[in-house]
Amino acid sequence: MVTYKHDTIVPFKDSGLTKKQQVAEMFDRIAFRYDFLNRFLSAGIDVYWRKRAIRELLEINPQLILDVATGTADMPVMMIKYLKPKKIIGIDISDGMLDIGTKKINKLKLDNQVELQKGDSEAINFPDNSFDAITVAYGVRNFEHLEKGLQEMLRVLKPTGKLIVLEFSQPKNYFFKRLCDLYFKFITPGVGRLISKNKDAYQYLNKSVKAFPEGNDFIDILKKTGYADPYYKALSLGICTIYCAGK
Repeated sequence: MVTYKHDTIVPFKDSGLTKKQQVAEMFDRIAFRYDFLNRFLSAGIDVYWRKRAIRELLEINPQLILDVATGTADMPVMMIKYLKPKKIIGIDISDGMLDIGTKKINKLKLDNQVELQKGDSEAINFPDNSFDAITVAYGVRNFEHLEKGLQEMLRVLKPTGKLIVLEFSQPKNYFFKRLCDLYFKFITPGVGRLISKNKDAYQYLNKSVKAFPEGNDFIDILKKTGYADPYYKALSLGICTIYCAGK
């Protein structure tokens, strides 16, 4: 199995843990401030990006959805609102994020429609051809083995289903790219340290975004792992990208 550059980027460089274990620990540490920092650091535009990604599923009207790397369940909450499926299952490797997500789901009284459980993208505990749609928002960079995670999601996707991946990317405009580089390199870790007492997570964000195979490179990986008719849409001058594919 191919190892990509971002597969080797880890949150804590001096740790002896695997990337998967480090990612889970990192999100456990920042879970209590994760939602606030997302809104604050993106000036709320992350909500718009999620809406745009969800819109790609309207045409297939999915009734059973799997949200991988669900975190604090932002995607399931929004998908219930805009897609009105019968059921959404969210999986994540971080207990801390799932705890926050469960509280959110219970507070919104969505526990009959949304189920959160601990789960690994590389070993999804569901039968083949289970889901009408699979979503991953800002999670594929964190997979320890990208191709393995993609193949496992393809396995549990129905033949008529659709994969939606939302991920950070690097703007193509030189000046905007430089501005974003400075923001991710200095502002994001600084704010992360002040508010969540953890700058490593936000330094990892910058490094993993730079190393991730984006655009046509990621499309080629989707094709290689068996997905059909993949395409992508750049958002906000390319700082974020939606990737879509069928089975």
